[in-house]
Amino acid sequence: MNDPGLAEPIDNADSQVKENVLSPKKKSPEDDMDEEEEERNFLTPARWWYASTGFPLIAGTFGPMANAFSICALVENWRVKIPPGGTEEHGIDIKDPRWLIAVNAISLVCALIANVSLLLNMARRVPFEVAQPITIIGFWTASILLIALIAVASHHFHAPGVRDQALTQAYYYAIFAAGLYQIISYLMCVTVYGAYKGYYSREFKLTVAQRTLMLQTILFLTYLLLGALVFSHIEAWKFLDAVYWADFTTLTIGIGADYTPKTHLGRGLLFPFAIGGIIILGLVVSSIRSLVLERGKKKLAARLTEKTRARLVREIEKSMQKQIDLKRQIAMGLGKATADALTVKPGDDRMAEKDRRRAEFEAMRKVQDRAVTQRKYMSLGISSFAFAFLWCIGALVFFRSEHNQQWTYFESLYFSYTTLLTIGYGDFQPISNSGKPFFVFWSLLAVPTLTILISDMGDTVVKVIKDSTIWLGEVTVLPSDETSMKNRLKYGIYRSTWGKLGSPHSDVESVEGEQNGFHELHPGLVKLFRIGSGGRQQDTRARADHAELAGDVEQSKRVDESQARKGGSHWEENEHNNRHVLLSQIRKVYTDTTASTPKRYSYDEWVDFLKLLGEDERDPTTHRHASALADPTFRQGDTTVDNRKVLDLGGQEGAYGKGSDKKKKVKWSWIGNRSPLMGDKEEAEWLLERLFEKLEESLRRELDEREEEQEGAKKKPKRRINSIADQEDTCTSGSEESSDTTRCRESGQTEQGGGAGGGGGGAEEEERKDPVRTR
Repeated sequence: MNDPGLAEPIDNADSQVKENVLSPKKKSPEDDMDEEEEERNFLTPARWWYASTGFPLIAGTFGPMANAFSICALVENWRVKIPPGGTEEHGIDIKDPRWLIAVNAISLVCALIANVSLLLNMARRVPFEVAQPITIIGFWTASILLIALIAVASHHFHAPGVRDQALTQAYYYAIFAAGLYQIISYLMCVTVYGAYKGYYSREFKLTVAQRTLMLQTILFLTYLLLGALVFSHIEAWKFLDAVYWADFTTLTIGIGADYTPKTHLGRGLLFPFAIGGIIILGLVVSSIRSLVLERGKKKLAARLTEKTRARLVREIEKSMQKQIDLKRQIAMGLGKATADALTVKPGDDRMAEKDRRRAEFEAMRKVQDRAVTQRKYMSLGISSFAFAFLWCIGALVFFRSEHNQQWTYFESLYFSYTTLLTIGYGDFQPISNSGKPFFVFWSLLAVPTLTILISDMGDTVVKVIKDSTIWLGEVTVLPSDETSMKNRLKYGIYRSTWGKLGSPHSDVESVEGEQNGFHELHPGLVKLFRIGSGGRQQDTRARADHAELAGDVEQSKRVDESQARKGGSHWEENEHNNRHVLLSQIRKVYTDTTASTPKRYSYDEWVDFLKLLGEDERDPTTHRHASALADPTFRQGDTTVDNRKVLDLGGQEGAYGKGSDKKKKVKWSWIGNRSPLMGDKEEAEWLLERLFEKLEESLRRELDEREEEQEGAKKKPKRRINSIADQEDTCTSGSEESSDTTRCRESGQTEQGGGAGGGGGGAEEEERKDPVRTR
């Protein structure tokens, strides 16, 4: 078997469990990278999240793009001679002076060194203190050198004896490279400032998706330039014209016209080149989706949830101080009873504590729903604005750059729109030396913009259209047990009013998450259960193995519980019973983590889970009324404890076994900023980790008890020898009853006979010490 850990002898299982429970292995920083990213406090201001993660990622992604533009600025001349009656598109090259080539090359070398230093720092090959100064200085120096060349070329760079001249595509590529270098250097300055101020770690905690995006960007740009180099020789194009062709080919725009392969070799090589470019582009798009959807949207949703929760808490405090109706102050759909319960403090006799906590839980659910809705439409608004900005600005630049073709602004809008949507009619195309480089830069920016926009539309507009289509079918022609049109319309009204009017359809049930198909395992649980990537069959078999293993453990615990009951140990019986419940709940929660839609538990389910973790929802001593002030944060080693860390063990003995300090229970609220519903992780994953920690803590206690029993058993033989000697002393001290004497002798013989070497040695030792007493 290839599964690690299953090839070892079964006899070592007990020692392995004890080693894992008492002294768990330390994880490497690389293994902890995803977990550390997920565990980042969502209360951290968004600006520092962008500075610690977003800015380095932008630098690592756009740095290679700027390097590619620098290469384009170096390989061709910056000036052309315009022939009489011609345009710049047909210009004749003017050779650049050596000093321009030298400065341009130095700029490229500085930028490459800076980019390599940044990537090595992200890969943790070079320390932060060494890599970041090299990165910032390198990018900034490269930018300054290019800016100096651009300034000279635009004003004092006229070739002698040439009447009409123009700047080439290489000049405009240098402008784009210099601008990107400047932006990257300033962004990294902000990142370094935040790290030295202590707002976040100096080590980049980049996830697999983030690192993959940078590497795939480098691969795509390298592929683009190498393809352009090959086709420029085959089709006798200039290199920068070939870059322009490779760009609109790999992006599937297909402008065509003057730049299409005309040789048999070029058309033959187009087959593998186009397929390879589309595959690499698909990988880049997939990484952007993973980065933006899984990280950026989660961060935005967490911030909106915190702001909505804080606003609700402030309104609660205001209503309690000024005796104002809370329901009129907020617009979250809270009922009158729920709003009134939020103003009641823990332990107040006006209502039961569990009812008050239920009201807090329902209010927190409303906060989450409102934040999710805000996040969806805010993301859609931002991405729509970015698309509109890119569209209109692109049209304006093309309108100015293609003045020789006399484009109107509407025609520029038309061309930009058909290009952004990769339609590519080919009736309009940029031919100027400034239009082609801008097209390459602008179309590359369109890749992440369109990817994010389509994703946001899928969460909002597309979902509304899809739900409306399904609703229309359900109330008209789709199969249903309700054959009458009247019942169909009632169900349609029920769906369109979110269950407030009409009546639910009798046979319509939600089937999300109940299909028997393959569910992708949560990334955080892959490491935990060590399931390999062998496709659907292997993953299903692995889950079945884990379920069977959990069943075997439960059966073993039942046997232990039965033995404890027979032995009269109530403590062990209760411990085994608790483990049965823990294992059964772990199996259920693990199933929830594999569902396609994240599981949201009801309040009653949370009550049962918290009871397993040592929390009682009916006990107001561990509860508090939510405050607008932030709850104390958790710091390792401090007496201040994050209640989300306390909930896992319920204030029991510390997580590191016997001798550690007991954890202090912290008063908490469902609508506090330390609520279990406020974390970055999904509810099922959060509960699964806490249930496992609770199970480990129970196993630690049992191992400690067994160690104490073993230590006590080592002292027992010595006490037995002393008791035997006392019996012999009693038997020889003049016992008058022969039966007692006989019984004493028999017991002495039995003890000595049973000790075969051990007991006999003890008797001989006693005889040597006191021969008179022994006789």
